[in-house]
Amino acid sequence: MSSYPPQWQPEGARLQAPAVQRNRDAILDVLRRVLPPSGLVLEVASGSGEHARYFAESLPGLMFQPSDPGDAQRVSIDAWSAGVANIRPALALDASSEWQLAAADAVLCINMIHISPWAATVGLMRNAGRVLADGGALITYGPYRRADVPTVASNAAFDVDLKSRNPLWGLRSVELVAECAAGQGFAAPEIVEMPANNLILVFRKLR
Repeated sequence: MSSYPPQWQPEGARLQAPAVQRNRDAILDVLRRVLPPSGLVLEVASGSGEHARYFAESLPGLMFQPSDPGDAQRVSIDAWSAGVANIRPALALDASSEWQLAAADAVLCINMIHISPWAATVGLMRNAGRVLADGGALITYGPYRRADVPTVASNAAFDVDLKSRNPLWGLRSVELVAECAAGQGFAAPEIVEMPANNLILVFRKLR
């Protein structure tokens, strides 16, 4: 059985995720506004590495540090990153474990929270709270549930599908994620509506 997620297609060393082509420009528009003009951006759960290359090429003043716990994913990340000066080699990093990184100016996490056990979100918040300075941004992207907004049918079906693949996966509520972040010293998130019923949550480390 293939070890790749069903939405990924291998092309040599490079993995391809079709969703990247659909969402990267909308995400980049937000990143241009919320990221600092220079510094180190740690991307957690970089997956194929396509986002890291696109954002690094689009934001040359920043240094990107991609990461992923998967061996095939890290090979793919480095293959996509070849020739791009402001991307470091991929780190073997598990969101739920202690990160071997002292500091970052921003942390980016795309499409991980719903496709991982809750422990990964807890670890993301704990570690981001440690590596970010006051005012630093933790940016997450993906589908969420919201207490005051009905869940659209496509997201509800996606949630059922995720849980059928792994009962520890599934759409998290914005409120639960924000509560977890608050416990690690983050302010309430800025919520940015994104295409295809996704959200970006921008958490700022409290001063």
